[in-house]
Amino acid sequence: MQTFLEEIRAAIEAETGIESPKLETPRDPAMGDVAFPCFILAKERKAAPPKIAAELEAALNSRMERVTAKATGPYLNFTIERAAFAETVLSEIAEHGPCYGTSAEGAGQKIVIDFSSPNIAKPMSVGHLRSTVIGAAIQRLHDALGYETVGINHIGDWGSQFGKLVAAVNRYGNTVDLEGDPIPALLALYVRYHEEEEGDPALVEEAREAFRELESGVDGPVRQTWRKLTELSLEEFGKIYSRLGVSFDLIRGEAFYEPHLDSTVDRVVASGVTEESEGALVVDLSSFGKIPPCLLRKTDGTTLYATRDLAAVFHRWEEFGFTRALYVVGGDQRLHFRQLKHVLERMELDWESRVEHVSFGMMRLPEGKMSTRKGRVVFLDDVLDAAAAEASKVIAEKNPDLTDRDAIAETVGVGAVVFNDLKRERVKDIDFRLEEVLSFEGDTGPYVQYTHARLASIERKAGEVDAPCEWGVLEGAAGILGQLGRYPEVLRSAARHAEPSELTTFTLSLARDVNSWVARERVLGQSPEVTAARLALVRGARQVLGNSLAILGVGAPTEM
Repeated sequence: MQTFLEEIRAAIEAETGIESPKLETPRDPAMGDVAFPCFILAKERKAAPPKIAAELEAALNSRMERVTAKATGPYLNFTIERAAFAETVLSEIAEHGPCYGTSAEGAGQKIVIDFSSPNIAKPMSVGHLRSTVIGAAIQRLHDALGYETVGINHIGDWGSQFGKLVAAVNRYGNTVDLEGDPIPALLALYVRYHEEEEGDPALVEEAREAFRELESGVDGPVRQTWRKLTELSLEEFGKIYSRLGVSFDLIRGEAFYEPHLDSTVDRVVASGVTEESEGALVVDLSSFGKIPPCLLRKTDGTTLYATRDLAAVFHRWEEFGFTRALYVVGGDQRLHFRQLKHVLERMELDWESRVEHVSFGMMRLPEGKMSTRKGRVVFLDDVLDAAAAEASKVIAEKNPDLTDRDAIAETVGVGAVVFNDLKRERVKDIDFRLEEVLSFEGDTGPYVQYTHARLASIERKAGEVDAPCEWGVLEGAAGILGQLGRYPEVLRSAARHAEPSELTTFTLSLARDVNSWVARERVLGQSPEVTAARLALVRGARQVLGNSLAILGVGAPTEM
């Protein structure tokens, strides 16, 4: 595909003088494979775009051998000769296999991605799913483009809530099974604290004193309890990450940056942007509009989340010198990241623009917003269990003799949950309904996985076909070939926008078109040359579906 794009761009550049002209994809594949909008030439040529397109058509056709240009309104649409297109794209996929679509364009550049970031001592709910799978997909997208990525799990292991939890452990720890079932036990303690704090001033003071001791650095009973809770939580989180196929280069909680807090505050103060406000240290941000000041240190001397995030971003810049620092954090933290970036801007740090908040919408339950304090959460491992069980049930009905049914059910069930999250634009809220997540029809992960398995089955039945390909028989697969050829650009665009839904949208469209084509065109039992060509398309589509699913973090079974 790239060969043809270069030919088209060279022809346009020779006729217009535009360097690296931007090409688009027509909405209707019947219009052509790529298009050049002529609006950009209207001012220079003092003519309407449709007239410019008509004038350029013949000149461009004289410069190209395997591509035909046709003026359609203000656009020049280009159609690549079908046999050459099919041979080029499918041969390229066959040659590169799992690496098709990847590149080295990001070589020498570092991307730091902060994602997942659950809070210690709280369960990983479906609400944590979004940051985890979106962040992991964004990291894989950049990996595929040759960037050096650093995935950081910035766990919430610091803050006043740990004073509350330590107080609850001291008061009620003997009423729960911390060792045997730590996460539900810690959730119960957290909920109980918030139920009883209003009527028990002594409990509140115990929590405050515990946090003061925690921040003091004294390695006493409070810190020992905090450390134990952290270890128990990370062990439980690891089980879920394993099921999701997610790993991290670094696990660094807020506590990691505790030794850097004083130097962070000193650095901001030295830049001359801080001021005292009612005994607290703040950075005024009123020059950026109706933005409240960023609070760095409270009147009692304790730090805040903003202080720790500033310490983290300073440390990451000094350690990695990143090209981009992506924070995959919910949209409800938009104000926090605006404040963070504005502080960096006021400090006149030239790398501020490299820090990006990759926000996403809220995950909501039918009964309302999730709340750990109220105990209204849906545990993520319970959802994954339910998805795998439903997948096993469907497989038992449709393919009872399938080997490794449990393993495939896990792959399909977990894949259904992950794909369901990634198929939407990340900024959109999600109403979480288990029955929709587990649907094996429509725009779902299992549908794409089934398509992959269906194509793999055709390959197995065909075996090796020793015949030259009659590429012309793929005329009716022009739309599929166009999608396969555009796959590398889909990866680049999804990475550039930090938007995995661009890849899921592509994958669903490809799966639908391939299934329709397989229903129309027989692959097996044809002449060897026809079967060879159609089988090449099957293999190419299966490869690209598999590559896409791997980047999304969804398994690609060859049998279902």
